[in-house]
Amino acid sequence: MANEEKEKVNETEEQEAVEAEVIDAAPSEESETNNEGSERLTQLEQEKNEMYDRLIRLQAEYDNFRKRTQKEKEAASKYRSQDLAEALLPVVDNLDRALQTVQDEEANKGFVDGIRMVHRQLLDAFDNQGIETIETVGQTFDPHLHQAVMQVENDEYEPNTVVQELQKGYKLKDRVIRPAMVQVNQ
Repeated sequence: MANEEKEKVNETEEQEAVEAEVIDAAPSEESETNNEGSERLTQLEQEKNEMYDRLIRLQAEYDNFRKRTQKEKEAASKYRSQDLAEALLPVVDNLDRALQTVQDEEANKGFVDGIRMVHRQLLDAFDNQGIETIETVGQTFDPHLHQAVMQVENDEYEPNTVVQELQKGYKLKDRVIRPAMVQVNQ
């Protein structure tokens, strides 16, 4: 067994000597390939950084697209009843006019009550969808909510105050569907 151990030690020593020679010889060969390798490494790092930047930009673009799409969906859902409301506004206006022109309410009580009921149902449906009338008389004129069609001088009101409503305006949530036509004090 002692001989076997000596042989293993000799083999190990010989192997270490060969490795030392290879290591000693390698630096001269390495120096030539080292320049090529470091240039290649630098090039690969640059390519990696460019790819990483592109990836970050693409992720940001995708996130922006996703957020924009979500906002558009929410807006479409929020204002989905706008087209129907715009189509029904003339009907509500005509029912308002019909109720204002009733002269002999007692003689046509059933008919007038029917018109009031339909008018009320339409306004309730508007309320359920978030459609509300724009307040006008006594309010400060707001060009986003009101459309001034006349100006008057009235000492009872402050300047730039709505004096009379000529046609009702309506909003859907926070969006004006139709501005109110008003008369404004100078």
